[in-house]
Amino acid sequence: MNKALKQFNQMFPLWALLLATVGYFQPQLFIGLGDLPYLTLGDLIFYLLALIMFFMGVTLKISDFVRVFVQPHKVLIGTLIQFTVMPLAAFIISKALLLSPELTAGMVLVGATAGGTSSNVVTYLAGGKVALSITMTLVSTLVAIVATPLLVDLYIGGEALEGTALDVPVVDMMKDIAKIVIAPVVLGVVINSLFSRKLRKAGNALATGSMLCILLVIAIVVSLNAGRIASLGPLLALAVMLHNICGFAAGYFGAKLLKCNERECRTIAIEVGMQNSGLAAGLATKYFGAAAALPGAIFSVWHNISGAVLAGHWSRIRVKDDS
Repeated sequence: MNKALKQFNQMFPLWALLLATVGYFQPQLFIGLGDLPYLTLGDLIFYLLALIMFFMGVTLKISDFVRVFVQPHKVLIGTLIQFTVMPLAAFIISKALLLSPELTAGMVLVGATAGGTSSNVVTYLAGGKVALSITMTLVSTLVAIVATPLLVDLYIGGEALEGTALDVPVVDMMKDIAKIVIAPVVLGVVINSLFSRKLRKAGNALATGSMLCILLVIAIVVSLNAGRIASLGPLLALAVMLHNICGFAAGYFGAKLLKCNERECRTIAIEVGMQNSGLAAGLATKYFGAAAALPGAIFSVWHNISGAVLAGHWSRIRVKDDS
C-alpha cells in the first residue's frame, strides 16, 4: 500500500495537469461545490489550505523547531533571498509583460508567500539537505504571516483594479494567514508528538492527503477562470515560468555567493523557487478576485514539473558529503 501511494505521489505533476484540464473543460464540476449548504468556494479553499498546513504539521517534530537555532545563518540566507527576490521578480515580470492589475496582484502574492511543502520531497530527490529544507519551509511559513500582506501592500497597494485603487487589507490578510497556518501546524505537531510511532508508517498517506487538497484547489481556481485562460494562458504561463526560473537561479547563485556548499545551494534554490502557490491562489480569490488566483494555480502545476526536472538533473551529478 505504501509503495503504491509513493508512486501515486510521485506522479503529482501529471495529476495536477489532469485536474487543471478537467477544471478547464468541465468547470461546473468544481464550481458546483460552492452550492453546498453553508459552504462557499472561498470557504472550501480556506479549509483545504488549513488541511494542507495540518498535514505539514504532522510531519514536523519539536526538534525541527530547535534546528532553526543550529544553523540560523543558512536559514536566514534562504529566507532573505525568498522574501526579497521572489516578490520583486514577480512585480518586474508582470510589468514587463503588461499583465493586468489583477494578474499582477496574483503574481506578487505567489512571490510573497512561503516555500511550498513539496519542496522537501524535491530537495531529497535532488541530493540536497532535507533537514535544512524542512526548517526553511517552517520558518518561511511563520514569517509569511506578517511578510506576505506587507509585501503585497508594498508592491501593489494603490494599483488600479476595476477602476478603483487596489486596497490591500493587510491586517485581515494577516489574520487569515495566521488562522490557516498557526492552528493547523500546531495541532499537527501535537498529534505527531503523541502518536509519532503510528504516524511513522503513514508518511506517504499524509503526503497523499496534502496532494489531493492541493489538486482540488488547483481545479477550483482553473474552473473559476476557464473563460480567461484561452486568452491569457500563453502569456501568463511565460510569466510564471520566468518567475520560477528566477527563484531557482537566485536561490542557487545567491547561496553560492554567500559560501554555502553544493547541497545547501541546491536546497536553497528549491526552497526559493517553489512557493506555497496554493495559499497564494486562495488569498487571491478572497481578496482580489478569481482572475488574481490564476498565477497561483498555474504556478502550482509548473513548479512541481520544473522541480522534478531539476531534481532529476541534480540527482545525476554526485557531490561529496559536505555536510
